[in-house]
Amino acid sequence: MLAIHLFNGLVYGALLIIISSGLALIYGLRRVVNFAHGALYMLGAYLGFAIMQASNFWVALVLAPAAMAFLGVLLDRYGFRLLQDREPLSVMLVTFGLLLILEDVVVFIWGKTNYSIFTPELLHFSVTLFGESVPAYRVAVLFMGVLVAVGLTAWLRFSRVGLYVRAASTDPVTTSMQGVNTDLISAGVVGLGCALAGLAGIVAAPFLSLSPSMGSDVLIDSFVVVVIGGLGSLGGAFLVAVLLGIIQTLGAVYMPAIAVLLPFMLMIAVLIWKPSGLAGSRT
Repeated sequence: MLAIHLFNGLVYGALLIIISSGLALIYGLRRVVNFAHGALYMLGAYLGFAIMQASNFWVALVLAPAAMAFLGVLLDRYGFRLLQDREPLSVMLVTFGLLLILEDVVVFIWGKTNYSIFTPELLHFSVTLFGESVPAYRVAVLFMGVLVAVGLTAWLRFSRVGLYVRAASTDPVTTSMQGVNTDLISAGVVGLGCALAGLAGIVAAPFLSLSPSMGSDVLIDSFVVVVIGGLGSLGGAFLVAVLLGIIQTLGAVYMPAIAVLLPFMLMIAVLIWKPSGLAGSRT
């Protein structure tokens, strides 16, 4: 039974990898703490639901993140680009206001009724794992998280655009002086971050019900992941996402009375020991 709980923790960790990597990317380049990231995750799930009504899950899996990427480019051009040099409190208020706006938009279009997305027929079966039957879809979510982690790491380390992203996140002024269009790079990164939030929403939808408030809990967990891992550090976010997923799952089973506090206890302990986070170089 413990092995199944660990597996479920890894599945939730994979979901956190997808959503928190977008949050880490946006902060790493724009230095904007995006409190609306959970709402983007929620909006991606609802867009996927709407697309599925006219097509199927696989089309929604492509089109919903693409629509979120376009929204992210607009958000960067008319929002984050203007906020990156503002006081942190101003940024927090603006992005929190965006969260409220997106929730109201979803309520206006879809109402407050909870919706469900059925597991795609291709993955609607069970597999035997650790002597127990587990849904194949959850195994697919785990592989999706690994694919996102490996793909982002390879893109940042081995591609020319990834080199520009790493340079701009370290010293945007010098990078711009070298002829790199940092605004274009930033728009692409924010678009990618929003696409990942939308992807997480549509991936989570078959085993979580859709509601306008569904982004709140995952936003808190994502911030815990990014802060513990080190603001702007993808590697740290990947590691902590898996660790937090396991802690959340095991805590809910074996320590339900304090399960909700465990992520914050871990965050406090890590930040006392290393204020910049496990893989961070800046506070």
